[in-house]
Amino acid sequence: MIIYNVTVKIDHDVHEDWLDWMKNIHIPDVMKTNVFSENRICRLLTVDESDGITYAIQYGCKDMATFDKYQKEYAGELQRDHTKRYQGKFAAFRTLMEVVG
Repeated sequence: MIIYNVTVKIDHDVHEDWLDWMKNIHIPDVMKTNVFSENRICRLLTVDESDGITYAIQYGCKDMATFDKYQKEYAGELQRDHTKRYQGKFAAFRTLMEVVG
């Protein structure tokens, strides 16, 4: 299984709106692509929250070919939607992990 991890630090002034939008709009839109079989949103603990709250959003899919489909067909638009809504209010980075055990 491949885990697509998106780590986001979101500013305090939009945090509640962002979390609601992620749970009720963005993550459901990602899941509607039928690429991922599971998802979770996690708040990072023991990190400095003075300039924002940090989350890791994780999506699981069966293999790299499936993930590549997401990247080619869906990722750009979904990322643009997030950036348009929260531009200047977040920092993000993405990582891929393979479950090995």
